Amino acid sequence: MTLDPRSPIIVGVGQVSQRVERIEDARSPVALMADASRAAVADSGLAALANHLDSIRVVSLLSWHYRDPARFVAEALGVTVAERVHTTMGGNAPQMLVNTTALDIARGDTDLVLLTGGETWRTRMRARKAGVDLATLPGSLWPMVPEAVAPDRVIGSELTMNHPDELALGLRMPVQIYPMFETAIRAAAGETVDDHQARMSELWARFAAVAAANPYAWVRSAPSAEEIRTPSATNRMIGFPYPKLMNSNNDVDQAAALLMCSVERARALGIDEDRWVFPHSGTDCHEHYFVSNRWSFAETPAVARGAARAMELAGVGVDDLSIVDLYSCFPSAVQLGAASIGLGLDRQLTRTGGLSFAGGPWNNYPMHAIATVVADLRAAADPAARALVWANGGYATKHSFGVYATAPPAAGFRHDDTFQVELDAGPTRTVAPAGEAAGPATIEAYSVMHDRDGRPEQVAAACLLADGRRAWGVSADAALGAAMCNGEWVGHLVTLGPDAAINPR
Repeated sequence: MTLDPRSPIIVGVGQVSQRVERIEDARSPVALMADASRAAVADSGLAALANHLDSIRVVSLLSWHYRDPARFVAEALGVTVAERVHTTMGGNAPQMLVNTTALDIARGDTDLVLLTGGETWRTRMRARKAGVDLATLPGSLWPMVPEAVAPDRVIGSELTMNHPDELALGLRMPVQIYPMFETAIRAAAGETVDDHQARMSELWARFAAVAAANPYAWVRSAPSAEEIRTPSATNRMIGFPYPKLMNSNNDVDQAAALLMCSVERARALGIDEDRWVFPHSGTDCHEHYFVSNRWSFAETPAVARGAARAMELAGVGVDDLSIVDLYSCFPSAVQLGAASIGLGLDRQLTRTGGLSFAGGPWNNYPMHAIATVVADLRAAADPAARALVWANGGYATKHSFGVYATAPPAAGFRHDDTFQVELDAGPTRTVAPAGEAAGPATIEAYSVMHDRDGRPEQVAAACLLADGRRAWGVSADAALGAAMCNGEWVGHLVTLGPDAAINPR
């Protein structure tokens, strides 16, 4: 087949991790991104970027505020670029960035683009605890940036993650919400608490085994299923039913980079075709933004529609996928994604080991996944191998999908997000304010937050009223919290007080 010279390809990937004992020796997020970028350039076979680069695009980060991080990455690399780009927040951003860049390359808007992202949350938290001002470290690229500094372009849309009624009750963190998905999944499957905990831990042990073989993974000790599900001094319960080892691990210093270009530019630069990996298709979509308004805690219709459309655009079905990486901040995310896409949990659903073990550098985990998938595709014995990556932001809210292969797509890179209008028209629930919801209700999902000593501290439950509206309930009753960690409470009838307090019936 004749290859379109504007076909977008990934030609280089790089990943780095930083493990230093002295805070003074820690490199900044920009320094790590520059290291990952150099690794991606070397992976492509290029000696250096020189002035070939058109654009640097950086995934939004949380561990330091640069405003225009691409500017500092360019300075660290010693290159000049025409465009500096930043994304909005969300774990969907790396795959969304690949999709957008592929479209830009295909249209001829750009030719050679560096995508990167990185976090040093581990260093940031250690410095805060020690009272060290990172901005004072000499030559560390931890600058205090003037507010006037801004990128040339911002890709993505900002997400308000929480409904006002959720915020009013203190519900604002993924560690509170993802366990609710888990209890809803468990109840929908009709499993006992113990059986479900065993199944989750076995899934996570398989992820841990992948991380153990991944040279870029943060945790490579491969804990067993029993170790993962059993609370201990080093594996305390955080938000039931999740002990620490079932939570995303953001206590990492990691960065990743991708080098993308057109086939035409790759040929002009002499990049060998054995480095080329083609994005075949991509989709971007979202659920109803607030979990308060979603129809069910056990379903993700946007994942189903987005993945199906990405595969349709690439001309493949789920059984044609030999390589898969599903976003894996918590076990519920993997289960929701797999069920929506049509993948069995017995398949290998991670190529890195997931966010608990490979590392969860906030928004940038999927860039590590994509980098790993690119390497896996290059190494695949079958040149027809196809890969699917799912990236997720929010509370299983914003989704981005990509299908990849070393063989070029027959119809060029294809992208779609127009089906969002169908998803927006899907079933939704209204929220009954706390005072109005007072009275009988049925629990549909819940979590029990624990203190640092492993004691139940705060219960939160999504409930359904007789008229189908959703209402939130909370309780600081430790005895109720302990009871809700034993036996199934989804479907349990309760009475909500005017202050949203949960009272068992």
